[in-house]
Amino acid sequence: MNWREKYKDKIVSAKEAVAHIKSGDRIVSEQTHMCAQALVDAIVDRADELENVEFFSSVGVGREDFIKSEYKGHFHYNCIFLGQNSRKAYEEHRCSLIPCHFHMLPRYLREVFKPNVVLLTLSQPDENGMCSYSLNGDYVIESAKICDIVIGQINKYAPRSFGNSISLENITWIVEEDIPLVELNKGHVSEIERKIGSYIAPLVPDGACLQLGIGGVPDGVLSMLHNKKDLGIHTEVFSDGVVDLYNEGVINNSKKQIDKGKIVTNSIMGTKKVFDFVNNNPNVVITAVDYTNDPFIIAKNDNLISINACLQVDLYGQVVADNIDGRGYSGIGGQVDFVRGAQASKGGKSFITLPSTAAKGTISRIVCQIPQGTPVTTSRFDVQYLVTEYGIAEVWGKDTRERAEAIIAIAHPDFRNQLRKQAYKVGILY
Repeated sequence: MNWREKYKDKIVSAKEAVAHIKSGDRIVSEQTHMCAQALVDAIVDRADELENVEFFSSVGVGREDFIKSEYKGHFHYNCIFLGQNSRKAYEEHRCSLIPCHFHMLPRYLREVFKPNVVLLTLSQPDENGMCSYSLNGDYVIESAKICDIVIGQINKYAPRSFGNSISLENITWIVEEDIPLVELNKGHVSEIERKIGSYIAPLVPDGACLQLGIGGVPDGVLSMLHNKKDLGIHTEVFSDGVVDLYNEGVINNSKKQIDKGKIVTNSIMGTKKVFDFVNNNPNVVITAVDYTNDPFIIAKNDNLISINACLQVDLYGQVVADNIDGRGYSGIGGQVDFVRGAQASKGGKSFITLPSTAAKGTISRIVCQIPQGTPVTTSRFDVQYLVTEYGIAEVWGKDTRERAEAIIAIAHPDFRNQLRKQAYKVGILY
C-alpha cells in the first residue's frame, strides 16, 4: 500500500485543513522560502470569522498578509526577526518582537508561546510516508512535536533534505499544493564588502569550521577562500556561496570534531542553485536550532570561525545589530550564540563586520557611545574582532582605552578626529 492510499483520509484542500483553526489559536508558520503559502492564504481568507489568532514566525520572503493593517484584531504577529514585511507592522503595534537567543527558541515556544497549530512545507513523501523538513529545521521540528494540529503542505518544489523527517502518521491534515519556492537572488558583492572579506580570509586557517550568514560580507569572504583546504560548515544558515567551494573540494568537513563529513545547518536561503545542491544530498544535514546554535555544541568544533554583521558599534565595543535610531530593524538571530560558541572553540575566532559609514558616507556607523535607549545586541564582553573596510580591530582582552583606540583606527578617516575628541570628553580616552 502506498502512502497516498494509507493516508487518503488525511488528504484535504487547504481550505478544508484550515477550517479547523478557531479564534484564539496560536499558529507557528515557517520562515523564508518554507512558508506554507497555500495554508497561510487560506487562513487569511477566513479573517472575518476569526479573532485574536496569533502567528509566530521569523523573517518572511513570501506573502504574509496576516500582517496587513486591515486584519488588526483578527491576527497578531509575533516574531524574533523583523523583515521587510513586518517592520511597519511593528511600528504600528500589529507585530511583537521577541528578544530571544535563537538557540533558546524551542524552549520559548514550549514554555511561553505554547502554539497549538503548526503549518509546514514538506518534501514529497517516500514510499513509507516519510517527509523531510526540506530547507528549514530551525524551530519547526520542535513545533511539530508540541502542536495539537499539524498541517503539512506537500510541495514537489521543496527539496528533500537529510537530518530530520516527519511521518505522515504524525500529521493531522495533508495538503498537496505545488508552489515554486521564492528565491533570494544573490546580490552584488560591493567593493566595501569585498574589502572587509579580504581582512578576514587570511585569518581563516586550513581545517577551519565556518559559520556564515547570507549577504555580501559572507560572499566576499567565501570568494577569497579558494586556496584553503579541508574547511567545514556548522552554521545557522548558508546560501549559494558555499556550493562552489564544496564542489571544488575546499569544503569537505573532514577536520570537524563532530558531524564529520557533514555540512550542518538549520536553514537554507538562496536560489535554485542551493536548493538543487541540498536536494537528496546526504552530506547536508538540516536540524533544529537548539542543536546548531547551542554555544556548547558550536564550541565542540575546533577553529570555529564566526562571521556576523551589525549596524552600529561604539568605542566600548558594544554592538547594535537589530536597531536603527531606536527603531526595530531586524533581530538578534544567532549572533550571540555563535560569538560565544566561536570564542569557546579551540582556536576559534569571532568577527563582527560593518561598513564604516551609512547614508552615503555622511554618518559614521562607529560612534563614541550607543545612543540612549538603543538596545545592545552583543555586549562588549563578548566581542573579539571588529572589521570595517579600513581594517580589523582585535578588541578582546584590551582595556577600555586600548579598544577605543583600535576601534577609532578602523573608523572612516573623516570621523576619526571627531570620535577621538568625543572619547576624551567622556573619559574613554585620557
